[in-house]
Amino acid sequence: MSTDTDPLGQQVELALTGMTCASCANRIERKLNKLEGVSATVNYATEKAKVTYADGVSTDDLVAAVEAAGYGASLPRPAAAEGEEPVTEADPVATLRQRLVVSAVLTVPVIAMAMVPALQFDNWQWLSLTLAAPVVVWGAYPFHRAAWTNLRHGTSTMDTLISLGTLAALGWSLYALFWGTAGTTGMKHPFELTIERSDGGGNIYLEAAAGVTTFILAGRYFEQRSKRRAGAALRALLELGAKEVAVLGPDDVERRVPVEELGVGGRFVVRPGEKIATDGVVERGSSAVDASMLTGESVPVEVGEGDAVVGGCVNAGGRLVVRATRVGADTQLAQMARLVEDAQNGKAQVQRLADRISGIFVPIVILLAAGTLGFWLGAGNGLAAAFTAAVAVLIIACPCALGLATPTALMVGTGRGAQLGILIKGPEVLESTRAVDTVVLDKTGTVTTGRMTLRSVVADDGESADEVLRYAGALEDSSEHPIARAIADAAREAGPLPIVEDFANVEGLGVQGVLLDGDASHAVLVGRPRLLEEWSQHLSPVLATALEEAQSTGGTAVAVGWDGQARGIIVVADAIKPTSATAIAQLRELGLRPVLLTGDNAVVARTVAAEVGIAEEDVIADVLPADKVDVVKRLQGEGRVVAMVGDGVNDAAALAQADLGLAMGTGTDVAIEASDLTLVRGDLQVAVDAIRLSRRTLATIKGNLFWAFAYNIAALPLAAAGLLNPMLAGAAMAFSSVFVVSNSLRLRGFR
Repeated sequence: MSTDTDPLGQQVELALTGMTCASCANRIERKLNKLEGVSATVNYATEKAKVTYADGVSTDDLVAAVEAAGYGASLPRPAAAEGEEPVTEADPVATLRQRLVVSAVLTVPVIAMAMVPALQFDNWQWLSLTLAAPVVVWGAYPFHRAAWTNLRHGTSTMDTLISLGTLAALGWSLYALFWGTAGTTGMKHPFELTIERSDGGGNIYLEAAAGVTTFILAGRYFEQRSKRRAGAALRALLELGAKEVAVLGPDDVERRVPVEELGVGGRFVVRPGEKIATDGVVERGSSAVDASMLTGESVPVEVGEGDAVVGGCVNAGGRLVVRATRVGADTQLAQMARLVEDAQNGKAQVQRLADRISGIFVPIVILLAAGTLGFWLGAGNGLAAAFTAAVAVLIIACPCALGLATPTALMVGTGRGAQLGILIKGPEVLESTRAVDTVVLDKTGTVTTGRMTLRSVVADDGESADEVLRYAGALEDSSEHPIARAIADAAREAGPLPIVEDFANVEGLGVQGVLLDGDASHAVLVGRPRLLEEWSQHLSPVLATALEEAQSTGGTAVAVGWDGQARGIIVVADAIKPTSATAIAQLRELGLRPVLLTGDNAVVARTVAAEVGIAEEDVIADVLPADKVDVVKRLQGEGRVVAMVGDGVNDAAALAQADLGLAMGTGTDVAIEASDLTLVRGDLQVAVDAIRLSRRTLATIKGNLFWAFAYNIAALPLAAAGLLNPMLAGAAMAFSSVFVVSNSLRLRGFR
């Protein structure tokens, strides 16, 4: 067993089993926190409990407390014991899928025979019993088990209602078949919408029992599938690291080994295009390193001897020799993985609507059924009539439409979202959208394209801007630097490039070479203004002004000179997406406050904010990944309900911490997995549609829940009065289900 040290004691993470709803997580959390010296947070999505406990408490005490609450707990093991197959997240989902498929196959003919009189051949009711009984007993077993756990602890949830309703329907059907008149040959269930008193001996409710079970199983299956993704962000983060590394021995001979064999102090080689294996310091060489995934900085960072580099970043330039300073769990990448996990564990649990309603509705139904039984017995109407009325109350309360309320609206809403480029991960996501009042926007890749593009070309007096771009592009075409690629791509679009000879890289400053343009040849320099100054090619007042303006507006200026004279300034920058300004205006119309959060410098951030309509006081720049989480926490501490929109690894922890995380689908897998909503098109305007669609879907689910219960409540007095006709009950259930489905289908017209 391994535990982490915490200022308040030790810390351990328990793997939990047996939870079926958010209230289960709350019950476990309360049970653990009742122990002296224990502070626990339970995450229903990841099925884990993060527990901090004092020295006087053992892990056995923690496991025992969870088991006393009616659930299972174990200490996670790094690997399965020898000869033992590890239980994976996919196993519970596969088991649930098998239970759902079998139940659905058995349920369809039961519902068809009950609802279509033409299919009711002689003794059809006995075939219905044969098909429905396994569904109610075996298919609904998870609900019965959860209901029993709830009963032992004096509580009730959606599972209690499902278990009571399905067992009551099956139990009464058995009574009617074996001791009543429902089992006689030729028995039919005609559609008669009449209200009359009956002893119930000819009524069976097998289609309701089997149908409810299958509908709820379907909802639980899709919920479990979304829960499987809860840990995917962490796995994706760890996948970003290099798998192998070229280690340098004492004789400077390279040897490729698994990255796990690299220790602190070891030297390794990073070639252009390769990932840096671990955190370290550059000992030899210089290059441009793309660190945007960690810092959000859109411009690659120039590094040389003595500069620190971070594992997982990409070497975009020359060959580097790096000495490792941190490995394994101490690296910045591993620390970010812990940030994501902490943010997910600390996220407020969203209580499911159906469970909240059921917590009130179920006790009322049980009391009403008991009161009905007592009243009819006290009135001297006989045991059969009293029991019929009491069971009718339980049957009509069985939530057939409730089983459809959330899954159908979610299915239609998510389907429409997919058509619009929005992926919604689960029903819990929808509740967050309703209360969101602040939207934190990452800059690079979210508001901007995340790619360096040409902004402007300024030529000196008497020079041609087209010629400045052609000459610079021809020379930069031989470089892999992102800024060079932006210039080369823009120049190539303008026309054919001159031939380059004697190309050379001037370390840390730029490039030089000879261009053959027709019959003429030119010695060209492209790079930092300092490169031209070293060759006595001084910037004219026009070019100096262009350089100053580029720096003040967050652009990157590249100087171009040939034949001993500075000729022009090329400005490149991370371009703003065309729809960003419109999207931010629409967010304001929804009553949301946009905040720009970036690892880029303040000058760039303020320039971007001004162009898209974000107030200067709502710009937060120069922040690291951990700081992004802190910013989200600070806003939440001020009472704000925060949505975060991002696309990079550096955004993952903040996306998980936010009340609502929206990831750009053009971003990294880590960001997508840590988010609640994925915007497939990578367009900020889709974020507006996502919030609108989520709010609309949530409103539809609430409407469905209301009407699902309303029909039941309206029919309860008839059941209590002993006037429940089975076809009237069946019609009411069918109508409520049809209403719920048709109400959900309205989401297909969302624009």
